[in-house]
Amino acid sequence: MTRAVAPLALVSALVAGACGGSDPDPVTGVELADGLVVTQLVAGLDGPTQLARHPDGRLLLGELAGGESDGVGRVVAIDLDAVVDGDDEAGREILVDGLLKPTGVAALGDELWIMEERTLTRGPLDGGSVGERTIVLDDLPFNGRSESTLTPTDDGTLVYATSGSLSGGLVGEGSGVLWEHDPAVGSRPISAGFKNAYGHVIGPDGQLWATEVSDGSFDGQPAPDELVAVTPGVDHGWPGCIGDRTPVVEFGGVGDDGTDRCADGPRSQALFPPGATPTSVAIAPWDPETLVVALWLERRVVAVPTDRAGAPHEPLDLVTDDGSEAFRPQHLLADGDRLLVVDFEAGRILALRPDAS
Repeated sequence: MTRAVAPLALVSALVAGACGGSDPDPVTGVELADGLVVTQLVAGLDGPTQLARHPDGRLLLGELAGGESDGVGRVVAIDLDAVVDGDDEAGREILVDGLLKPTGVAALGDELWIMEERTLTRGPLDGGSVGERTIVLDDLPFNGRSESTLTPTDDGTLVYATSGSLSGGLVGEGSGVLWEHDPAVGSRPISAGFKNAYGHVIGPDGQLWATEVSDGSFDGQPAPDELVAVTPGVDHGWPGCIGDRTPVVEFGGVGDDGTDRCADGPRSQALFPPGATPTSVAIAPWDPETLVVALWLERRVVAVPTDRAGAPHEPLDLVTDDGSEAFRPQHLLADGDRLLVVDFEAGRILALRPDAS
């Protein structure tokens, strides 16, 4: 398959204002679209998952720190100003350990929130430590793998998703749903009809975007993964509808009278190959009208326009593996004029920004 590479126009919006300086040593394992540069900020991580901001200016990072289900995961705080090249422990502090598959990490006010396999917890952040954590939600419905990342809102709430499960052809109660959790009143559903709305971001206009990891077989065929614009109260159709409004006969996407029940459903903003595994989405710091998506299994970071007209759009490559299989993007976080990229494979954090040279 021929891949589309992002043209310079997509990554040049902030070139004039981007930070300059001498060129760093080249980052191995990746190839970049024209107009971008990458630097390595942190190395020596162990199965890194979601990256978030600590209230004191440091970064918060989830790590598996072992096998996916070993129960040895942790959350660490990273002070980028204290990182020393060649010393993987410099600037790093373990805040919580003994976690089961911590895929979601976020700070709301002065509290740390963690999404584990089926459990959401919260605990006070007190400088370099975390106070006693309490379970907010437990035994969440899921599909046997994990729940989603966590996305704070400007209103002090948290967006998360329960992964979708099927039993006897029916969707498990409460599964496959995007939720908003208000610490004061609890959770409310935003939208349903997802296999796994794993990554999400809220744009400057308030639009909620989510990735959809659609793994599974539908009418005997694998489903594409997606990027979607989420409208509260609108069902995105899974499992009866997959991809860009494609009906699935075995799950009721076609009525008894032959009616296509997916025809009026929400469109995909972008489609990715089956198994691409979009684990994160962010707004490009250099262009608020560009979304950036991490494709975990495909070892690619791609750009997609926010323009709803003409969707689904063809994703454009920004960062790809150079063939050495040393790069696997897990999470993306906008940070000033740069985009932080968590590389699960190499255990590192990279910074992507427009080239100011």
